[in-house]
Amino acid sequence: MQHDDNLTAKLPNFVTHLECAMTGERHEADQIHNLSRAGKPLLVRYDLAGVKKALTKEKLAQRPPDLWRYRELLPVRDPANIVSLGETMTPIVSMPKLKAKLGGGANLVKDEGRLPTASFKARGLVMAVSMAKALGIKHMAMPTNGNAGAALAAYATHAGIKTTIFCPEDTPEVNVSEIALQGAAVYRVNGLIDDCGKIVGEGKAKVGWFDTSTLKEPYRIEGKKTMGLELAEQLGWQVPDVIFYPTGGGTGLIGMWKAFAELEEIGFIGSKRPRMVAVQAAGCAPMVKAFEDGTEHAPRWENAHTIASGIRVPQAVGDFLILRAVRESGGFAIAVEDSAISAALDEMAKEEGFLLCPEGAATYAAYKQSLADGRVKKTDQVVLFNCASGLKYPLPPIHRTLDRHKPIDYAAL
Repeated sequence: MQHDDNLTAKLPNFVTHLECAMTGERHEADQIHNLSRAGKPLLVRYDLAGVKKALTKEKLAQRPPDLWRYRELLPVRDPANIVSLGETMTPIVSMPKLKAKLGGGANLVKDEGRLPTASFKARGLVMAVSMAKALGIKHMAMPTNGNAGAALAAYATHAGIKTTIFCPEDTPEVNVSEIALQGAAVYRVNGLIDDCGKIVGEGKAKVGWFDTSTLKEPYRIEGKKTMGLELAEQLGWQVPDVIFYPTGGGTGLIGMWKAFAELEEIGFIGSKRPRMVAVQAAGCAPMVKAFEDGTEHAPRWENAHTIASGIRVPQAVGDFLILRAVRESGGFAIAVEDSAISAALDEMAKEEGFLLCPEGAATYAAYKQSLADGRVKKTDQVVLFNCASGLKYPLPPIHRTLDRHKPIDYAAL
C-alpha cells in the first residue's frame, strides 16, 4: 500500500493520554499498558480540538481509500511503525431482493470479509501490532475463537514479532491452519475462549509475553472504531438509524460508539446516533441477559454453545462498555437461535448470492426478528455487519454429478 509518507511524517499526532473506561483515571501515552490500575479497559484520548483544526472532509477525501486515511484519530505516531497488509475500506452492499421481500428496511451489509485475513479482526490487530512495534514489544499472546488469532499471526509475523495463540479445541480447522501457516505457535485447549484467556494471563508473569486479549490492551478498540469512521463517511457523513453488530467481546461496538462521539466533536457529524444492537446467539447470550436484567455487568454464561463461534464469548471484560453503548443509543441486545442463523445464512446466499459468515448471518436473523417484534421499523435505515468471509467456515457438501459417457437429459438440467 502506498502511503504519502512525507505528508504523514510532518503531521502532528493528537494522542494526549489513555483513560480508564470505568474511573476516568489518566494513564500516560507511549508506555506499555494492559488494563488500567482499576483493572478495566483503557481508552485512547485525543486532542480533538487540534484534530478539528488539522483535518477537513476535503483533505480526507483526497487520501487513499484505506484505514490509515483517519490517521489524526489513530494512535500510531510514526508512520514507520505502520504494519500494513493493505487495509482497504470495505464496501457497503445493498440487498434489493431481500429488501423487497421484507417490505423495506435493511438493504445494507458492510462486508468486513474484504479485509486482510478476511475478517474485521484485521482492523483491531493491525493497530495493536503497529503499537506493539512502536513500543518495542517482542512477543504477543492471545486467546482466540479463530479470526483474531489469524489476524494477530499475520500482522505480528509481518512486523517480526513472535506470537503464541490459544484456541478452543473445536475452533474451525481453517482458522487453526491459517494461524499456524502465518507463523504463530498455536495450541488447541480443552475449554472455551475465556479458559484460553486464563492461560494467556498466567503465562504473562512466567514468560513475559504481552497479553493481546480483547480490551486487555488499548489499541484494538482504535482499529475497530474505523468501522464507524468509514461507515459515516460512506453514508455522506450521516449515520444509519440502526446498526446490528455481532457481539462477543464487543470491541467493535464499543469502538464505533467512540468513533461517533469523536466525529461529532470534530464537527464531521451531528448529534444523531444509530441505535446500537448487540446480537448474540441464544446459546451464549450474557449481554442479552444483563441488558434485560438492567445490570451493568454480565455474569459468565455457563455451557456456552453456538455455530457462530466468533460470538461464543461467555464473559466479556468490557461488558459495561457494551451495555452502556447499547443503552445510551436507545438500542437493545438480542439473542437468535442457531437454527435462525443457519436459515439466514442460506437465505442471503440463495437470494442475493452473498455468503455471510455465521456471525454475520446472526445479524440478519436478528434484524428479521426485530422487524417481526416491532423493535425496528421497515422505514429504518439499517446496516448489518458481516464480520468475515463466509469461505472461512465449513460449507455444505454437494453430491450432484454428471456422467459424460452416458446420454445427457438436457431438459432435466
